[in-house]
Amino acid sequence: MSSLSYTVFDTPIGHCAVVWHEAGIVGVQLPEGSAAATARRSCQRFAGAIRCTAPPAVQQAIDAIGLLLRGGGDELSSIPLDLSGLGSFYRRVYELARAIPAGETVTYGELAARAGEPGAARAVGQAMARNPFPLIVPCHRVMAAHGGAGGFSARGGVATKFRLLRIEGALRQEVLALG
Repeated sequence: MSSLSYTVFDTPIGHCAVVWHEAGIVGVQLPEGSAAATARRSCQRFAGAIRCTAPPAVQQAIDAIGLLLRGGGDELSSIPLDLSGLGSFYRRVYELARAIPAGETVTYGELAARAGEPGAARAVGQAMARNPFPLIVPCHRVMAAHGGAGGFSARGGVATKFRLLRIEGALRQEVLALG
């Protein structure tokens, strides 16, 4: 793999980071409480990453993430990701998750069925928990059965998941009571 680069950028939910190399984006880091903490976490997740100015393609991804987090459009599905280090099931699940429009949710079971693996809801949950591309692969749009939240591995846990869903207008009435 080529050298990794990252940059930290401000969003309405805090400082996020994106990590990339020439084959595409390899990771997104949601806020960790401060720009410095987000940078540290990015470097822990992606050893050897060097802080750099984003090239135009990465800046377009950053701009699209910012727009989404301001309640704007959802133009993240065409952002090039490097999925080469992932198994075929995870790649399939992430590609299907990318197709979930902003403002909508699906269950882990529904996503498993779409991936051709009915009954693999727990495996989908594991894929979402290990998602290296949150927001670009919108794992926050994947819910437990019957409107339950399921989990969320970013800082803030399920509260962060609900915050992202509120920004997108995706929360159903029964979920609002939980948030």
